Amino acid sequence: MPNKQKKMSHTEEANSEKHYLLIVLAIIVGLAGVYLRFASFPYSGAIANILLIVGVGIALKAVFAILK
Repeated sequence: MPNKQKKMSHTEEANSEKHYLLIVLAIIVGLAGVYLRFASFPYSGAIANILLIVGVGIALKAVFAILK
């Protein structure tokens, strides 16, 4: 008997839980970057910018995975 694997449809793949977890992670990282903008310790602005860029990158990865 051939091994039959159940393939997910495009809609099921787009609604996969992993995409939403990535989006939530991106929101958390982005919000941490926004809050660090108002902190008053050395290099807080640089750290905030890096966190925002990482958050945007994660969000774009999740969105493009959904659209794929």
